[in-house]
Amino acid sequence: MMMPVADVPPPTTRAIVQGIVDSVLAAPMWRNARWGMLIVDAERGDTLVSHDADRLFMPASNQKLLTGAIALQRLGPDFRWRTPVLLHGVQRGTTFHGDLLVQGSGDPSISDALRGGRAASAFDGVADALAARGITRLRGRIVPVGDALPGLTTGYGWAYDDFDYGYSAAVDELVLNEGELSLRVRAGTKPGARVQVERAPTRRYPPLAVEAITRDSVVTPGAPRPPRLEAVYDSIGHTLVLRGTLAVGDSARLTVAYRHPSDAFVAALGEALAGRAIAVQARALVRRDTAGRAPDTLTVIESAPFADVLRRMQKPSQNQIAELLFRTAALVTTGSGSADSAQAVGARTLAEWGITSADAAYRDGSGLSRHDYLTPRAVVRVLDAMRRSPWAALYRESLPVAGVDGTIGNRMRGTPAQGNAQAKTGTLDKTRALSGYVTTADGRLVLFSLLANNFTVPTREVERVQDLLVSTLAGRSLAAPAAVTPR
Repeated sequence: MMMPVADVPPPTTRAIVQGIVDSVLAAPMWRNARWGMLIVDAERGDTLVSHDADRLFMPASNQKLLTGAIALQRLGPDFRWRTPVLLHGVQRGTTFHGDLLVQGSGDPSISDALRGGRAASAFDGVADALAARGITRLRGRIVPVGDALPGLTTGYGWAYDDFDYGYSAAVDELVLNEGELSLRVRAGTKPGARVQVERAPTRRYPPLAVEAITRDSVVTPGAPRPPRLEAVYDSIGHTLVLRGTLAVGDSARLTVAYRHPSDAFVAALGEALAGRAIAVQARALVRRDTAGRAPDTLTVIESAPFADVLRRMQKPSQNQIAELLFRTAALVTTGSGSADSAQAVGARTLAEWGITSADAAYRDGSGLSRHDYLTPRAVVRVLDAMRRSPWAALYRESLPVAGVDGTIGNRMRGTPAQGNAQAKTGTLDKTRALSGYVTTADGRLVLFSLLANNFTVPTREVERVQDLLVSTLAGRSLAAPAAVTPR
């Protein structure tokens, strides 16, 4: 006689996701790694998965989730940076005797990315205003004024040997092209000839010493490998030295950070004016021409909209914009854009969301510092605070979208998470993070923070775990499944 079979309900989404986590934690490949995970049903507040959610992890660029949220809270979505440009001197005919003063406050949008492919378009209004006054010559200097962002131009604890890379470029009151210079190098016509170099967005700054030469395109078997092409600063960080070799008929593109952000900005403005037939004859200020005269506002350079700046920070994970948001939030709130002030403003804002110093060490804006630490719970609380804010849509839309754009544009393609999950990545050596929002098959919003530290497996293995968890959530319902009646 056949015994009746009891109804066995299918596993819930919670059980499936927990099973994935359990199998990961039990796998030998993760024996030396640390995982911190928190997955929460946003509307109901139900915790779906929690593992070491209250322990500190190095977040890398997940730090930008905090920076973007704090900037929105302190600056508001309509904020724009304003950079006054002033004349200090006297005009005689078509010549202005005196200086052109530029009062920066950290506008991050004077870049190719946010100015239609031409960072120098930000200076069109300056040239127009000078032309409107009939000025075709400046017998003076372009001078940065003010100290809105005092202190170091790099973040706390940044690695000094990264300073020449674009991702680790310095920031200051005046920043050009996110701190990055591009070198386009072409080989000469014959071996031994010097290579040809074009710089952008500045054409003549910084000073460049070209030592690189052209080599034969055929490498002799067994011969030493030809020196690679590289651009490095000299010992005092003033002159850029291009050295190495490039094969006949070949070309290359190198990027390097501007060591002195304000100098790069001044150089670009001078070049832009020269391109409009306005000569800048850099001479010391003639005191008799300026004595007793107050500077006269010529024009004000206005930044791109805050939403565009936020998106540009989050989607490609742009570090210099993050640092400028970090400092600007403090400048607007306290009047000081120092790193210490920024850290204090950030800590106060996080405290308003229930995040204490035990949950977060907020030392820079970008997450490039290895002194930044967060708990997965702190990250989820920030995500939840933004979900409840008036600017929830703006915040979420700034994040990379799985399988579509940003730093997860090539991840989770062909899964239910594609076009659905909005999340921020984070990458440093032995650190990989993914945190954000995903909507389940039955329309429930889920907040998640998946942080991995100290692993020795390839980074892609960490991403596989993160992607599997997020795509599983996207493809399933959180509602309890109905029991299956056996046939």
